[in-house]
Amino acid sequence: MRSTNAIVIGLCLVALLSSTTGFSQTRDSLDIKIGQMILMGIPYAKVDTIILDEVRRGNVGSIILFEKNIPKKASVFADLKKIIWTYQEAAPSPIFVSIDQEGGKVNRLKEKYGFTRSITARATGKSKSLDSARFYAQATAATLAGLGFNVNFAPCVDVAVEPTNPVIVKSERSYSPNEDTVAIMAGEFVKQHRKYGVVTVLKHFPGHGSSTTDSHFGIADVTKSWTPRELKPYKALLDSGLVDGVMSCHIVNKELDKAGLPGTLSSEMLNGMLRKNLGYDGVVFSDDMQMEAITKQYGLDESIKMAILAGVDILCFANNVPGSQRVSPQRIFSVIRDAVANGQISAQRIDESYQRIKKLKRKTDLTSTDYEAQLKKAQLKQRLTAMQLKAAQEEIKLLKESDGKKKKRKRSKE
Repeated sequence: MRSTNAIVIGLCLVALLSSTTGFSQTRDSLDIKIGQMILMGIPYAKVDTIILDEVRRGNVGSIILFEKNIPKKASVFADLKKIIWTYQEAAPSPIFVSIDQEGGKVNRLKEKYGFTRSITARATGKSKSLDSARFYAQATAATLAGLGFNVNFAPCVDVAVEPTNPVIVKSERSYSPNEDTVAIMAGEFVKQHRKYGVVTVLKHFPGHGSSTTDSHFGIADVTKSWTPRELKPYKALLDSGLVDGVMSCHIVNKELDKAGLPGTLSSEMLNGMLRKNLGYDGVVFSDDMQMEAITKQYGLDESIKMAILAGVDILCFANNVPGSQRVSPQRIFSVIRDAVANGQISAQRIDESYQRIKKLKRKTDLTSTDYEAQLKKAQLKQRLTAMQLKAAQEEIKLLKESDGKKKKRKRSKE
């Protein structure tokens, strides 16, 4: 059975890895670049043929899974892994398979389904224990990597400024009211995920911890409550080289954007504050474009174009907001394609996002050319449990050392 699993995983990896040659050479057409900018939610706890077909065509470069996508049966691990690998096998180049696995209340892989227990960011921050932060982050990262996830939309680096904040503070998603504590704990989260090849995404820029309302359900105006210290975790983590990706949020702050545009649609906040002032040149993911803070004020076509011009690289359409109409990837693709054709968005702007996305994807294990090492690491990740984390980490360390020695021997023979 083990040998059969190894063969299947190996074939999956080889298929994926061999396809990456087209990722940077023959498939750099405008259509491929646009596809890399689209992230779609999956509607069911099974493979969706519509999304799968668009992934196969290269028109969707990322997907996101929620609790509704988790098979609710004893074979949850195998079934979920199969769903993820089905999408990866179909893709002409590696896709981002993402999830919101912050821990605590924002936790798609719940203990009741057989996954490792997690705690809230608030509990982690209050403990002031780096060992605890390290342990739970490592457990999360190992689980995600073993299943095939390569992006975690976490950690939440919002500072708990407003005690009545319904979406961040009351949900215990913030590590602390102290920005230094937020940066330290978030840094540990990022470090542990990097050990397992899982990209982390800091959220929600430029800060959602000072709002008194939830942007899922309408405008969240923080003009009078937002404080510059909400930027400090981003600055600290950027200075430490611990930023893989950043997620924008839909808050309104007229001190930062005179027109009162939501953060995701604001060039002043993204191109100005994040990229120019803080010096970030990595991938910007949008928060869900179907949240009411966007949909109540802007049409679909308008919001897509505004987000791209503001500096968003990957547009998230999670199809997960209750009562919202499902948006098709074909519709999103067409809006962007038409905007380029009529000159509303330049081809250069699309290429900027594509280059950032391509660079980030190269950081994941999926684009490695060392097939043998990848297979071994995939097998290790499969076996990980919370009780085995420490031993597995040592095994991976030895594996890396062994791989390094092999490469040295190979170079010496050349």
